[in-house]
Amino acid sequence: MKLLEGEIDLRNETRVAEQNRPGQKTEAYRESAISLADKQGSLRDTAEEVTQAIRELPKSEEYFSKEIQLMATASILMTEAEETLAEPETGNKAIAVETEIIELLLQAKRSKSNGGGGGGSNPGGGGTGDTEVPAIALIGSGVDVDGRPEETKVQQATGVAGPQFPEEFKRGLDSYFQKFEQNREN
Repeated sequence: MKLLEGEIDLRNETRVAEQNRPGQKTEAYRESAISLADKQGSLRDTAEEVTQAIRELPKSEEYFSKEIQLMATASILMTEAEETLAEPETGNKAIAVETEIIELLLQAKRSKSNGGGGGGSNPGGGGTGDTEVPAIALIGSGVDVDGRPEETKVQQATGVAGPQFPEEFKRGLDSYFQKFEQNREN
């Protein structure tokens, strides 16, 4: 769900803005927070469009009443988050509202409506998890204290060994074929 991903990204960006706040000039911080408020407003507009599209489905109140309510509540909180960011405020108040929005979107995504997809032993039944912890699980890789993205190290890339196999592959293949031959002889 793109809306959920967008809200998670916005929360991460809000955290970065708050981390960078002490080192920024007041005007630069204000511009950063206003930009985040604009993104939140855009996400709210999308949430309202999604809610309206759900309402227009046949028997939507019968099948999707819970999702409609969750999305409507999320839209209200998105307006609150937008206003908070525009103050400008990127601290705990903004993060708390954004986290609540994420929780609501997760509930809407995992809601057990009377229709919908799903598979396994209960086709169409939707998810079975609760949403007490999932937002924590969806926190991105984050940034360090200075607001820089984490670096990842690549140990080995494929296709750079040339016409020869890397040594660890040779040893692995030799070991495999030795065991294969031993099993075949027995």
